[in-house]
Amino acid sequence: MTQDELKQKVAQAALKYIKDVPIIGVGTGSTVNHFIDYLADFRGQIEGAVSSSESSTQRLKKLGIPVLDLNAVGPLEVYIDGADEVNPQKHLIKGGGGALTREKIIAAASKTFVCIVDENKCVDILGAFPLPVEVVPMARSYVARELVKLGGQPVWRENYITDNHNEILDVHNLSILEPKKLEAIINNITGVVTVGIFAERPADIVLIGKGTEVVTL
Repeated sequence: MTQDELKQKVAQAALKYIKDVPIIGVGTGSTVNHFIDYLADFRGQIEGAVSSSESSTQRLKKLGIPVLDLNAVGPLEVYIDGADEVNPQKHLIKGGGGALTREKIIAAASKTFVCIVDENKCVDILGAFPLPVEVVPMARSYVARELVKLGGQPVWRENYITDNHNEILDVHNLSILEPKKLEAIINNITGVVTVGIFAERPADIVLIGKGTEVVTL
């Protein structure tokens, strides 16, 4: 089974978590794109979705699924999203696609966060994937210097602007042994909008495409 077929399989497995849920949270990324495509069969059952990115918003709208403002819907029952890395504690690194801030907001506002990944995203220790940090543009160099003090090697994601009109630093060479602690430290750096560690609010359920099966963590 190819990696893309695994992504399709795990995306399909997430559909059971949206049964009888009128408004769902929808993330961003290649695995989530498959999930959105499967939503075509649920259009009559879904009142709408809260989307974490402009790209997902456009994909949902093409299927005829209304995209709603989080401010207008209140707490969400379920949020479906992918990840760049997942550890055994269901802590995540997210933000490879640049939507980490909106993803973190929707995750925080959701009762159940279902993360869908293929087995290549599973690690024992977070950090092999460069850690995204969204920053206010004028603070980029300052934040980068502070991240160096933490042992990382920040690289500016050039020619990329987030949906929130900010910039991203991708931090290499980190071995994140204490995800909650590092999440708090980086979030407290002035000029940081958010960091792509999801540990304070981890996934509740992780569906992993492994071999020909979907494993639940």
